[in-house]
Amino acid sequence: MKKVLKSLGILFVLVLVGLFIFAWVTNEPLPTGKMGKEADTLAQKMLSALNEDAYKNTRYLEWSFANGAHSYKWDKAMGKCVVMWDDIVVHLNLNDPTKSKVFEKEKLISAGTEKTIQKAVDYFNNDSFWLVAPYKVFDKDVERRLVTKPNGDKALLITYKSGGSTPGDSYLWELNDDGFPNNFKMWVKIIPIGGVEATWEDWLVTESGAYLPKSHKLGPITLSMGNVRGSN
Repeated sequence: MKKVLKSLGILFVLVLVGLFIFAWVTNEPLPTGKMGKEADTLAQKMLSALNEDAYKNTRYLEWSFANGAHSYKWDKAMGKCVVMWDDIVVHLNLNDPTKSKVFEKEKLISAGTEKTIQKAVDYFNNDSFWLVAPYKVFDKDVERRLVTKPNGDKALLITYKSGGSTPGDSYLWELNDDGFPNNFKMWVKIIPIGGVEATWEDWLVTESGAYLPKSHKLGPITLSMGNVRGSN
């Protein structure tokens, strides 16, 4: 038994060392860039390619996340979203979360709902970002920088100074010649490795005419957005 435990201990240490080496090798420093008109022009080019006007006029959005573990029905005009997971349904008031309603197994819960509501807010902030992130580049307290890559291509570095659940996160958007996003690289609190890449290529043209992603790839992982819908 001692030999088995010793072997397991050695294996655990080797795995940790391997993970540390992987993180050290693949970690990228946050790039520097220049704020100003050129960065804003590139951001606007991306929005134009994605038909931002159609997105603005889209009232209802539906999708799921985490292999369907979280589901959403968002009324953008009213600032409300139905957030569903397990046996929980939260009618989330995005403008004033304290006015949200929590249901468990279809029963309205009237007390002790603060943590559940906050969980719904955090789920919404993260999961909606994977749906509509390109349309948020001119949000309040967002910094836009033009980054020149080593090959001379231009990329758009976005930093969220406030808002959401993890302010301070940064994303480097890499676009094709038409302005469509191909992918972004992330420097975020939740991931200890800088520069992790996620694709933005699997686009759906919704009923409302807005472009929304059906899935993303992070290395070998495919992150499905479920049955994405957008309507007026």
